Amino acid sequence: MSELKLTLLKDLKLPTAVLAVVASPDSKQLFAACLDGGVYAVPVESGVPQKLGKHESYASGVQFLAKTNQLISAGYDGTLRWFSLTEGKETRVVKAHSFWSWKMRVSPDERFVASATGQYLAGGEKYEPAKEREPSVKVFETETGKQVAALAHMPPVLSVAFSPDSKHIAAANLMGEVRVWELATGKQVAAWTTPDFTCWGIIKSHHYVGGIFDLAFSPDGKELLACGMGPMVDPMAGNGKQTWQRFAWTENPPRKVSQIQDADAGAGLMEALRFHPEGKHFVMAGKLAQGKWNAALFDSSTGGLLHSLDCKMRVTDAAWLTGGTQLALSGATAQEKKNKEGRYPDFGRIKLFTVAPSKGDCI
Repeated sequence: MSELKLTLLKDLKLPTAVLAVVASPDSKQLFAACLDGGVYAVPVESGVPQKLGKHESYASGVQFLAKTNQLISAGYDGTLRWFSLTEGKETRVVKAHSFWSWKMRVSPDERFVASATGQYLAGGEKYEPAKEREPSVKVFETETGKQVAALAHMPPVLSVAFSPDSKHIAAANLMGEVRVWELATGKQVAAWTTPDFTCWGIIKSHHYVGGIFDLAFSPDGKELLACGMGPMVDPMAGNGKQTWQRFAWTENPPRKVSQIQDADAGAGLMEALRFHPEGKHFVMAGKLAQGKWNAALFDSSTGGLLHSLDCKMRVTDAAWLTGGTQLALSGATAQEKKNKEGRYPDFGRIKLFTVAPSKGDCI
């Protein structure tokens, strides 16, 4: 098994926590969605953030459209916002949800943008989740902003992903329920539940906690990778197992192919999952509770741990740069608190790492 190493190259500061990050195709700029609602351009060379626009609440997602030189952002105000980088201005606002956009993704062919939502409301005496008040997954044309699909799922839906051929869309929720639909017809083609990403809180509160926070299709599109946090003794402590699982979603019924090894996992919430551009390995990262790492590289074929490190921050998102020789991890170094001037200190971070093989190995 090849050994890889992440080495810190740059530590870029932002005025507030970074909830999502994406890179330009030439890897010269990063774009960040932040807790202050701002959508920022961050030149890699200077590291000086420039605000492009603002949501009315937290900005939770950002994606790049290379074909048209545009950004799409998502926020807790329930909107999707288009920004023309050529014109340097916001060009479209679509009210996608009545609640927050938890996760937003653009299809590989850049034709569609999908957003997942859903509020946890008690559905009965046992505080089981209530049914959705609006479709939890919505899909829009990137060119026009027109809604083309509204897909039902039990809220809150925390993650969404497109298949490599842009023909299928997957989403998963707090209870470990995964669904896959055919995008052209809206037909649900796969559904399963994994109990390893959720648990019922009874110590401090009565409700489900945990969830699948990110999804990624394998490069060949035949499998689906999920990450999050496993069951906890004290659910409110956020100390469940750092977890990923891989599923052969095209089989009937879908089958779990592999999962993180117990020896490789600590405790914490895993929020970001990305396959390397060449598909040979993937990164998983998030918040550390107990253990030694909160960002790690895994071998795609074996699932083996290749390299891990403690980033000294909560990681919310990840983006590959320069063809996979660099990795950007976004997040915050501390819990957000306003100072006396009503501003957030520079807790926001995008840390840029080089991804280098050990001597004699190759990525």
